[in-house]
Amino acid sequence: MSDLATYKAKSGNFVPVWTLEIQTLSEDTDRILDAVMQVHPLSFGRYQRNASISAVGRETAQPEAGSTTTTHMDRFEAGETETYPMVELKISIERELETLEKVMDAVIFAHHYEEPVIFLREDWASRSNYDPASTNPNRWWNDKRGLPNKIE
Repeated sequence: MSDLATYKAKSGNFVPVWTLEIQTLSEDTDRILDAVMQVHPLSFGRYQRNASISAVGRETAQPEAGSTTTTHMDRFEAGETETYPMVELKISIERELETLEKVMDAVIFAHHYEEPVIFLREDWASRSNYDPASTNPNRWWNDKRGLPNKIE
């Protein structure tokens, strides 16, 4: 077991998690998150539906003969390079196989690809010693800036 299992700072601790990094279309992130939320709350401390979504990047591949691309796209030749916009959607869950199975089934069902690129990592996630009445001057409720503007 890692030394993090016994780590104890005044500020909090770390818990073992699996991080799933899912490459997808930007417009599909909510559909995937909604599907996962049917089987897991995606909790982080006292917050649910926690995820991070990267800026739009690109993904590229060369579909082989017999792939879905060559099957469903007219005039597409196997081996041609295709490049599309994508984001990385990251979520974390506790390290439990049953939970992972349910979350992966939800992701695969909701994803637009039949073979989505998903990376699974063993990570440690921070958990703070929660104090909603903290007088720490750096907390958003004390720093006179408040929360940042919402994107959506």
